[in-house]
Amino acid sequence: MERIKDTLQSVMQDLINKRGGENNEEPGAWLRKSLTKKELGHIKFQYFRKGILGITVDSSVWLYSLNLKKEDLLRKLKKCSGQVKEVRFSIGEIG
Repeated sequence: MERIKDTLQSVMQDLINKRGGENNEEPGAWLRKSLTKKELGHIKFQYFRKGILGITVDSSVWLYSLNLKKEDLLRKLKKCSGQVKEVRFSIGEIG
């Protein structure tokens, strides 16, 4: 009989592979490739569901700045993963 731990690992790995599609990287890695080091210091990855990438920003100044660059960011993220359809920013704690 197969151990439940092995079964769960197998199921989770299958889900990760299906979700990742052509690219098995996590959304945080997509952001690291798409944003500058300075911008990364002011954001935190929150969620990725149904093609929507949620990002928390630490201030209204950075929210405004990133919203100005939203189309360019979305284009870069789509190069990393074709699954990304939209980026949503919100203000909150990042630390």
